[in-house]
Amino acid sequence: MWKRGIKPLFARRGVPHGSGLGKTRWVVERTFAWLHQFKRLRIRYEIRADLHLGLLQLACSIICLRRLRTSF
Repeated sequence: MWKRGIKPLFARRGVPHGSGLGKTRWVVERTFAWLHQFKRLRIRYEIRADLHLGLLQLACSIICLRRLRTSF
C-alpha cells in the first residue's frame, strides 16, 4: 500500500482514536463469527464463485431469520 501512496489507517482494539474508524468494528466481527458457524463457508469447498455466493446468501438469510425469530 505504501508503494501506491496509500497510508493505511487501521484502528487498534481498545485504543481511543479521533479518526472515526472502528466505531462499528464489532458489528463486522460479530457477523463474520456468525458466518463461520456454517462449515461450508468456513472451509471453502466450492471452486465456483457463484456456488459460494449462493451459500453465502443462504447463510445470511438463515442468520436474518434467526434474528427475527428471537426478536418477536
